[in-house]
Amino acid sequence: MPSLATLIPRFKSADRTTRLETLLDYSRKLPPLPQRLELEKERDEHRVHECQTPVFLWVEVDQGQVHIHADVPRESPTVRGFISLLARSLDGVAPAEVAQVPDDLLDQLGLSETLGMTRSQGLTAILHRIKRSVAIAT
Repeated sequence: MPSLATLIPRFKSADRTTRLETLLDYSRKLPPLPQRLELEKERDEHRVHECQTPVFLWVEVDQGQVHIHADVPRESPTVRGFISLLARSLDGVAPAEVAQVPDDLLDQLGLSETLGMTRSQGLTAILHRIKRSVAIAT
């Protein structure tokens, strides 16, 4: 899986349609939520309320490696694709690498203007939740 450092210039240089198609491709690659986390969805503490889409997010740090699990409806492919991109590119990295993810990642990927303000705010909230969760866990 390419790192964010590799993905940023690829996304930035792509046109709007290619960026969206790439997100759709990532949306199909989001792994299903592990069974052990399914029941936790009912408790609502893993819901990202800043996002209009019902996103449930788990960030784990195990033996110095970050793992991200998420449940996002298939009817929200761009949100699902962005989370899948994060989960795949950050899986197994050290917490310090997550801390270095730029806060303006959506801008750097060229997605802010592609997705619009409301969706961008929700996705930025997801990124901040991941970074905050990793910082708390370490």
